[in-house]
Amino acid sequence: MSENKFDIVFFEVFREEKNAIKKYLPDNVKAKFYKGTIQEEKLHQPDSRIISIRTQSIVPLEWVQNISALLTRSTGYDHIKHLKNEIDHKIELGYLPTYCSRSVAEHAMVMWTCLLKKLPQQLENFKTFNRDGITGSELKNKNILVIGVGNIGIEVVRIARSLNMNVNGLDIIHKYDDVEYVSAEDDFSKYDIIVCAMNLTETNINYFNDDFFKRVKKGCLFINISRGEISPTTVLDKYLEDGTLGGIGLDVFDNENKLAIALRGKKTQFDDDIKLILKLNQNSNVILTPHNAFNTEESTDRKSQQSVEQLEYFMRHGKFKWNVD
Repeated sequence: MSENKFDIVFFEVFREEKNAIKKYLPDNVKAKFYKGTIQEEKLHQPDSRIISIRTQSIVPLEWVQNISALLTRSTGYDHIKHLKNEIDHKIELGYLPTYCSRSVAEHAMVMWTCLLKKLPQQLENFKTFNRDGITGSELKNKNILVIGVGNIGIEVVRIARSLNMNVNGLDIIHKYDDVEYVSAEDDFSKYDIIVCAMNLTETNINYFNDDFFKRVKKGCLFINISRGEISPTTVLDKYLEDGTLGGIGLDVFDNENKLAIALRGKKTQFDDDIKLILKLNQNSNVILTPHNAFNTEESTDRKSQQSVEQLEYFMRHGKFKWNVD
């Protein structure tokens, strides 16, 4: 492998992001862009000692032996941190600071608003101009619980307050003095909407389980714009079917790597877990989006600028400005 073929290789790059990154890249930096994940591109070895991914690529361990730096273009790094313990040489791992908190929070708001207003049903009913079954609800005075009040969660809180909603937060760290926090052991039966904005950890996988949903208000809405592993699809489907959940909005999914590759590849045969997600997608009380909550013109520009800033810092100092410890 020629180590100098490219200075950096970017995977999982959509068109607008590629254009934004190229706008900030210095002229003397040679970069290669791939639209797909590492697995989709089916490369035998990396084209550079520095590679950049988002969240759906799985970095092969044999690749790690041939690279010196890995930059994830996400604010979370749970999907790459494990590499430090699985390799026998030093590799620099970098991530991006907060660039999309407002974008993700607004996406959550769009989802709960569309579900409350029965917008998917309204769009369908336009075909017959029939108003039966499309009477929605107003946002004012609705009770909303934001679980995970970090950079994204606090933006969700602020947006909900601006809409005259009643807001509580749930987090192990009470970072914001103006948030009224509740406990994980509390009764959640008053909440019309529950928004998951938690970061993924080893302890909160499958957090939204039978025990949790047995304590919620019948017909409440559930929105997840953080990580799919926190809310298993099988559990969500179960409680949508029995009416515990009145609606679901998801921008993230368990088994997301497999789901994304299968759908982009236009496959016609799917595993049961993917079939379940596709089943949910047929329900008018469900809104699914392709892990796109982070993606606005503003956030894409910030992300691209920070990615190039990380690259330039690494090329000067041999480590990232925002480094994974």
